[in-house]
Amino acid sequence: MAGRRLERVAEAIREVVSTAILFELNDPRVRGVTVLRAEVAGDLRHSKVFVSLMGDAKQQKLTMQGLNHARGFLQGKVADRLQTRWTPVLQFVVDESVKKSIEITRLINQAIASSSAPRPPETLEAETGAEPDEA
Repeated sequence: MAGRRLERVAEAIREVVSTAILFELNDPRVRGVTVLRAEVAGDLRHSKVFVSLMGDAKQQKLTMQGLNHARGFLQGKVADRLQTRWTPVLQFVVDESVKKSIEITRLINQAIASSSAPRPPETLEAETGAEPDEA
């Protein structure tokens, strides 16, 4: 029962934070943010919000500074939605899984393309041990 409640609270936090970042946050540093998921502690006092950031390392650092600066505003939005005794303290964590999955897909496609490329007949004969036919 408690697990299901934590899942519902985490989903509500993800939804509220995502919507607030997209439509209500006016900080120019916060751009290219996708809220992927949220995790809530068992006592509902802490929450990790996993985000994916676009841009280079410098832009990502600025975006994280903007998110941390707007933490109080976002916690207020979460408090309005949840109406629990305690509002979870938000902690933003950069989730690299999207970038890693894109890189893995690129490597797989590259491996498929290199293995399906036609090879010269000399290479095939050397691999099979067959001698070329002389006419």
